[in-house]
Amino acid sequence: MVGYGFMGKAHSNAWRQATYFFPLRAKIEMQTVCGRNPAGVQAARVRLGWQYAATDWREVVESPLIDVVDIVTHNDSHAEIAMAAAKAGKHVLCEKPLAFNVKQAEAMLAAVEKARVTHMVCHNYRRVPAIAQAKTMIADGALGQIHHYHARYAQDWLVDPETPMQWKLDKALCGSGALGDIGVHLIDLGRYLVGELKEVCGMMHRFVKERPLAQKSEASASPPAKPAARVAKGKATQGGAALSVKPAGPLGKVTVDDATVFIGTFENGALANLEATRYAPGRKNQMTLEINGSKGSLCFDFEEMNRLKFCDAASLPDRQGFRDILVLQPGGVHPYVGQWWRAGHLLGYEHTFVHTVADFVNACVDQKPVHPTFEDGLKNQRVLAAVDESVKKRAWMKV
Repeated sequence: MVGYGFMGKAHSNAWRQATYFFPLRAKIEMQTVCGRNPAGVQAARVRLGWQYAATDWREVVESPLIDVVDIVTHNDSHAEIAMAAAKAGKHVLCEKPLAFNVKQAEAMLAAVEKARVTHMVCHNYRRVPAIAQAKTMIADGALGQIHHYHARYAQDWLVDPETPMQWKLDKALCGSGALGDIGVHLIDLGRYLVGELKEVCGMMHRFVKERPLAQKSEASASPPAKPAARVAKGKATQGGAALSVKPAGPLGKVTVDDATVFIGTFENGALANLEATRYAPGRKNQMTLEINGSKGSLCFDFEEMNRLKFCDAASLPDRQGFRDILVLQPGGVHPYVGQWWRAGHLLGYEHTFVHTVADFVNACVDQKPVHPTFEDGLKNQRVLAAVDESVKKRAWMKV
């Protein structure tokens, strides 16, 4: 695994747990974790359960002891690592978004196809049991002809203007802001559940254009301290008294979108309405989907991730409305649930990564494609690019 931050923690847990709960066709050996900081990666090795630590990813991907390379680094390094891994004959699991831009995504897809290795983008929300159940219901015709796909991903970690700069706010490292970070999940789920997007029209906004630079610390990877003075309505306050001072320390420029909204059409005629924002107080990590069709509707809220709401338009008029499906029935009734606990016992965020790893491992052994592939990642990237171009030209763009 190359990288060991937040996603590294989620992926490591998945690699460790999959073998205990799923019938895998290969034994998982967590061989090496790789990172740039020697002390940091060594600590991650111990904490996350890897056998060895390394600081040179090139040596890792070329090692004959390794079969799979899992990429959880900053977006700007996905392409180089993935293509080198494919060239070395390794199967590749890569965090989203797949690439920095469409050109990179095309090169990555070409590399894995040429090497004939298994490739997958980690869009873990596809494997939330409730969303997988929604896919089954839509495929079975429960909604009829799809008319609307409405999706919103809302967080609030940037509401405070004193929150320091980090890599997800620097276009040179991430390539895109809220759109590419969380909006890409909505795009991927729209493609997964409804179909391919045809054209889009978008709008982006940057609410805070400059932020305090993070203070360097020799200690740990804990969140950087905030400036001593607080900014509110053009003034600073400290200890309840108004101060005519600016936040201490230099400021860095935010170079990505804080929020993006776009509308669009799918190739099957359905309408799309998507929003991604990091400026929604009280919404820590809410993702909501509603899909309306000629025969009914489905509604999902990640804050209630074990539930799926379904409205059947064929119900008697006096009984129509959304009913609650608790997607926790084992015995083959609901996707993935049977590998865990008894009926009704809740699953969480971490389980979606375990499901992803289990499917990926078996696909590697079977030498079969496993969704979402790098081709899916490329198609998602083309939607991101079309939205970005639409914002720049203030016009509708074909995907």
